[in-house]
Amino acid sequence: MLLAKRKLKLETERLTLRPPVHGDFRAWAALRSDSAEFLTPWEPSWAPDHLTRRSFTNRVYWAQRSVANGSAVPLFLVRRSDEVLVGAITLDNIRRGPAQSGTLGYWTGQPFARHGYMREAIGALVHHAFTKLDLSRLEAACLPENAASRGLLENSGFKYEGVAQSYLQIAGRWRTHVLYAALRSDRRGRTETG
Repeated sequence: MLLAKRKLKLETERLTLRPPVHGDFRAWAALRSDSAEFLTPWEPSWAPDHLTRRSFTNRVYWAQRSVANGSAVPLFLVRRSDEVLVGAITLDNIRRGPAQSGTLGYWTGQPFARHGYMREAIGALVHHAFTKLDLSRLEAACLPENAASRGLLENSGFKYEGVAQSYLQIAGRWRTHVLYAALRSDRRGRTETG
């Protein structure tokens, strides 16, 4: 795939989106640790070794393999002005053939929440997915009570599609999620004819 032959990097107004590298460990572990109380209500339970260097090394190797084989696009959000890590976004479960789709997931460190960084990142990754990866549909899910994530998806052009019962284990329990999707040629909700 083309991504394996060139360095994957997306630029937004304030961010560089790029796969994680081994040198990101300290910044990643500190941001995740400092934001744990903010993140854990919305995420699957962290493994006991979640914040270890070994776990992060495995994450970096997974990211490299995923980009090379086209199964996922895991990216860190790095603020361009000072090279600070603010979060991550992943286009995962990329399905080819008749589906041409993928699933979006993301997190932002607490100090950087509600500053518009993730909206920039979603816009860049959606554009990349539709124009460079030739995907047709991107899906995302969040807990019904996660008003911030729901608003982010809606403001990023994702449309509510329904509810998935017991969709993911979050904080150790099977939780129902609300489902959103963005389509490359989305006419849902439009009134003009044509």
